[in-house]
Amino acid sequence: MKRPKLKKASKRMTCHKRYKIQKKVREHHRKLRKEAKKRGHKKPRKDLGVPNSAPFKEALLREAEQRKQQLEELKQQQKLERKKEQEGKRKLEVNPSDEQSNVDPQQESEEPKSKKAKSGKQNPKKIHCQELKKVIEASDIVLEVLDARDPLGSRCPQVEDTIVQNGHKKLVLVLNKSDLVPKENLENWLSYLNKEMPTVVFKASTNMRSRAKIHKAKKKVPLQSKICCGKEALCKLLRSFQQSCGKDIQVGVIGFPNVGKSSIINSLKEEWICNVGVPMGLTRSMQIVPLDKQITIIDSPCFIVSPCNSSAAIALRSPTSIEVLRPLEAASAILSQADSQQVVLKYTVPVYKDSLDFFSKLAQRRGLHQKGGSPNVESAAKLLWSEWTGASLGYYCHPPTSWNPSPHFNENIAANMKKGFNLEELETDNAHSIQVLKGPHLTNRILFRSSGLTNGIIEETEIPQELTRQRKNKQDGKDQGNVDGENNAESSDVPTVEETREMLPEDSTASKPSDRSFALDKMSEEDDDAYDFRTDYV
Repeated sequence: MKRPKLKKASKRMTCHKRYKIQKKVREHHRKLRKEAKKRGHKKPRKDLGVPNSAPFKEALLREAEQRKQQLEELKQQQKLERKKEQEGKRKLEVNPSDEQSNVDPQQESEEPKSKKAKSGKQNPKKIHCQELKKVIEASDIVLEVLDARDPLGSRCPQVEDTIVQNGHKKLVLVLNKSDLVPKENLENWLSYLNKEMPTVVFKASTNMRSRAKIHKAKKKVPLQSKICCGKEALCKLLRSFQQSCGKDIQVGVIGFPNVGKSSIINSLKEEWICNVGVPMGLTRSMQIVPLDKQITIIDSPCFIVSPCNSSAAIALRSPTSIEVLRPLEAASAILSQADSQQVVLKYTVPVYKDSLDFFSKLAQRRGLHQKGGSPNVESAAKLLWSEWTGASLGYYCHPPTSWNPSPHFNENIAANMKKGFNLEELETDNAHSIQVLKGPHLTNRILFRSSGLTNGIIEETEIPQELTRQRKNKQDGKDQGNVDGENNAESSDVPTVEETREMLPEDSTASKPSDRSFALDKMSEEDDDAYDFRTDYV
């Protein structure tokens, strides 16, 4: 049988040729090594680091981190300078010198401003204000979603005032996350809020497991999760108002971030339509969802929290609170408003003196450590902040003892808001939903002191002023740090214990620090050259 012809040429070669190639390669590598020796090129040595037995190890590590950060800052500055030079060269190439001489200086100053305004992206806070105004104008009924754990703190008087001034719109309160509050407390809040506006007890249903399947399939998938409470009551309330009006109505859903606006729409529609997740401020534009032929629901972005609020309100209600405030400031402000005994029971931590002591004990409890074994205080503060802004912790606050109407409300406005609704049927439905709900466990209940109504921003003119103030404050803080010589300590990622104690609010009871790291820092600050290397320290 004949041997078939090969399509490709064979790569075989004689041994003589192969050995010759290998010999040439070895000679080439030998030549490169000799040249490298002549140049004095050597391999970089590995950084062995600081041994654990060395004194003032933490101070040395801090200095090394500060040097790294300074080098990175210098590199970034050089990059920015290069970019500016390149942009300037491009502008000179595009705009010839003859045309520049003919243009007036006033026109030159006005043109770049208009270009910057057009080319630069619009502030997301302004977009939120614009979208929120559109939702309020388009809706006949406005559902203000409140967190049942802190109903007063999740109400915005500025938005309510704009709805009341319109006169033709109805405002309804929805107490979401009502399963995280004791039943007695929920009933007290319901009786308090019903004096002003019709209030609905609600518990939205969410199913985070089906989210990956939805993105793959790209289809509307029905929710298969825990029971939704209050859906029938809210649907009956909207349909009764639609029948009394005799026309199609639009319902706007508004509220602060993470109160559950989109999850309420998903549970009413029984489909995963609006984007829902753990991070705050996911909804950035209005979204129209038809509930049936007569009723359409409009989802809206969250309210913008005003910086004039308390630090606890900003930490709980602002999606950018960790960016504006430091994690320790935000978490300690929340902790100062909570009952210390119930916090100890919830987190299974021994009794703490102040918030810094609590964070160090919580870090030890959860296994959050830095290099060297010291507790990571910042990560413990972030953990507490994420739990309090999430939908799992059952903290609650008591309603005010005496009912005082809001400044933008009175008896006539309250009576006008209740017109067109079947309030008797709503009371029976709310009582039924409270019976069905399961309250939180005793270990998961934490009493919280509310800071009252949370002020928000509606007008776009107020936003840039606040941004410029924040930038000025940051620059002033940096200048002060450079004068005092504390800027190096602020630039490090891991703050010292002295800094953390200065950052904490005045409400927390301060005590003298007893940590070993604090003692070492104090020694290094007082006497840098006090260590005698000729003597042995045991």
